Amino acid sequence: MTLRFLTAGESHGPELTAILEGMPAGLPVDMEALNRELARRQKAYGAGGRMRIERDQAQINGGVLAGRTTGAPISLRIRNRDWQNWAQKEIEPLTTPRPGHADLTGAVKYGYRELRLALERTSARETAARVAVGALCKQLLACFGLRVGGYVTAIGQVVASLPPDWSYPQRFARAEENDLRCPDLVATKAMRAEVRRIMSARDTVGGVFEIIALDVPAGLGSHVHWDRRLDGRLMGAVGSIHAIKGVEIGPAFANSRLPGTQVHDEIFLQGEELVRHTNRAGGIEGGISNGQPIVVRAAMKPIATTLNPLRSVDLANGEENTTNYERSDFNAVPRAVVVGEAMVAFILADELLRKLGGDSIEEMLPRFATLRRARLSDLPMDNLPWHFKA
Repeated sequence: MTLRFLTAGESHGPELTAILEGMPAGLPVDMEALNRELARRQKAYGAGGRMRIERDQAQINGGVLAGRTTGAPISLRIRNRDWQNWAQKEIEPLTTPRPGHADLTGAVKYGYRELRLALERTSARETAARVAVGALCKQLLACFGLRVGGYVTAIGQVVASLPPDWSYPQRFARAEENDLRCPDLVATKAMRAEVRRIMSARDTVGGVFEIIALDVPAGLGSHVHWDRRLDGRLMGAVGSIHAIKGVEIGPAFANSRLPGTQVHDEIFLQGEELVRHTNRAGGIEGGISNGQPIVVRAAMKPIATTLNPLRSVDLANGEENTTNYERSDFNAVPRAVVVGEAMVAFILADELLRKLGGDSIEEMLPRFATLRRARLSDLPMDNLPWHFKA
């Protein structure tokens, strides 16, 4: 891969750290924009008490000098304000694994004798570091005119109605006007009522969100290797987000119930441009971007930590027991949108760097201007018979 990142840190440790390697030199870094992304991640109706404590701000400790990237690895840190509340606290043992979490699987995997060791690392607090990384990737994409945004389409049983004449930028803007991050204001009211009901029931709720990438050039990704397919990379990246249990490109599951003639996007000639009037493929064909908006849809399960206890087993004494409540969100779907944007931005930035090459923005921009497009003049055909032979 051209780009890669690592995160480190625990939910209640002193800080989160991220290292982003592979960013080209010369990218202007906007720290205000980066911190706005972190603030967006904290915004959601139904968020837990932790979000009233944290005021996430990133600090860059390497890889950026005089406001621009140097080509060296970028080091980011985000302090955990809640650390002060835990630093000298005597921690009660956690020996009853919570269903739906990594408490039990983490203990099986690593041999933990205290389940909180899994809890601390698997907490969605880690996604703050991902958002910081994704914010830098968004800034790289913006240099080439690409934009990534997202919004909520469902909370529980409440599904938004999004008219096809609403452009994606309109949807992004409308979604940011409310703390459920939904463009449909009528559905937003019903979603708010659903979250209130869930909170009163001491339960949690999941939902669906969409991430859209605009102005992505054709030709990112590849069909020649399984791990180079753009749709596979995007689904893996978004599926790696906490509590995400399903990802599709475009209306994939709806397409599976239709005949092929109603699914595939027909190609038309407009001047010398090859165009499509539909986007049922979600912007990707054969593992390669086709120039249309890339649409990634993700399903988030309800958060596994519930006020109502669930049945489990106390591993310390082998007795059947019920879980203890750990502070958590009732509804995390609006916050997951921002994390989804970050992961999509990271994959697209990596693919753009792979396509263009170069160690600096100055080298990349001229190459971007010469990319092959879906037009007749860029696609000369030999139109001659040929044979499979050495």
